[in-house]
Amino acid sequence: MSYARTSEDFRQRDGHGVRHQLRINERSAREHGCLIVAAYTDNGRSASKKYAARPGFDRLVAALSAGYTADGQAIQGVVCVAYDRLYRRPEDLARFFAALTSRPERVYVDPQGMRDPFSQAEMSRAVRSLEAAMTETRVRSRRVSDWHWARAVEGMPHSGPRPFGWQEDRLTLHPVEAALIRRAVADRVGGKAVRAIAREWCDLGVTGTRGGSPNAQTVTQIMTAPRVCGYRANKGELLLLPETGEPVLGLWEPVVTPEQWMAACATFSPGNLYMHRGSAAPRRTSRTTAPSRLASGFLRCGARLPNGGCCGGALCAQKGRSRRSPYAYACRSCRRCSISGPLADEALERLLFQDAPPHVRPSEITRRRWQEGMTNSEKRKTIASVVAHCVVRPGVKGKHTWDHSRVEPVWRDTGPVTPAEQGGEGRVPWPGGRCEAGWKHAEPTGS
Repeated sequence: MSYARTSEDFRQRDGHGVRHQLRINERSAREHGCLIVAAYTDNGRSASKKYAARPGFDRLVAALSAGYTADGQAIQGVVCVAYDRLYRRPEDLARFFAALTSRPERVYVDPQGMRDPFSQAEMSRAVRSLEAAMTETRVRSRRVSDWHWARAVEGMPHSGPRPFGWQEDRLTLHPVEAALIRRAVADRVGGKAVRAIAREWCDLGVTGTRGGSPNAQTVTQIMTAPRVCGYRANKGELLLLPETGEPVLGLWEPVVTPEQWMAACATFSPGNLYMHRGSAAPRRTSRTTAPSRLASGFLRCGARLPNGGCCGGALCAQKGRSRRSPYAYACRSCRRCSISGPLADEALERLLFQDAPPHVRPSEITRRRWQEGMTNSEKRKTIASVVAHCVVRPGVKGKHTWDHSRVEPVWRDTGPVTPAEQGGEGRVPWPGGRCEAGWKHAEPTGS
């Protein structure tokens, strides 16, 4: 079984990185007399972030645990260009090696040779590679953070996409967009609602720098961003000159004066301000940021893409269209998969207490507390202790009955459970209990 992963693909966006890795894997397999019968990829997916979804890796682990490909061929190992493509976190190392060594006589192949994953030496090598990967991640993160800080104290603009209101050079004002910001700040200070300002921008045909339509949230962030008055911020805080304590001024042209910007910011509660949003920004509000919906963050899109792969995007909660489904979970990546919110929550509860494997199933005491009124936060912690995530298959158009089998779990430390394993109908009689993808030796060894 071949696996390839890249962390970024934002320049060419053509998947050339994983394509090159797969070619190297083919060469490595050929040099050691092996035949690749299935390949999994995660293009533009980080392995360092705790909650980053990697559907290709999840399917690889599931296939190794099952032992067979979808067409009935036995798996005898994995080929990859390096260990750090497979994992950069201890839990992923544990998942991978537990699945790889779940059957005897399996091997791991990379450009340096064929290795025995059951040996103590190879396990030590894998642990050392993990330590090196984690150290590299920390060093790279600190280097990038220092680079951004150094640019910020010099008043350089942000290195991301072009900010609304400025030209591509990020220094010169965009005449139309800057005028819109200036008027919006004045209207807001005068008491106008942000939604009304956003509607006006939409009626004028205004779009963001990424092509999206304005809404109240984006208009608020644009108006309250320190850059509109020429101030420079970093990680959610204004940068101050150590000599004078005055804010660092950017090299770009400001849209409004600092006094106008402060007056506009004063009309919002702290939780809405640009400076208090984002993962790195400090929160100055007592409002909870925990998800309000039970299944938020646990659902992944199972829709098939035109290239044959799986979307794997997160399903986000949104307002529903009926009394039976007052809210729903929908994929914002491919927009081809959604599921009723109450249906998904009910399916999760069934999975936890009826279908979960015995070693991860919650206790009877937990089940009773769940039914007697456990808080949403406690329920989500219970779910997180049982499932890594759930893959949601797209529904059938015109079918109005609830189908709980659309939600397929990936249990903690195991692969995804098929309907056959859950005791459902439609079991496929694979020869020898064969299941999902992998690779094998070109010349079978008889194992």
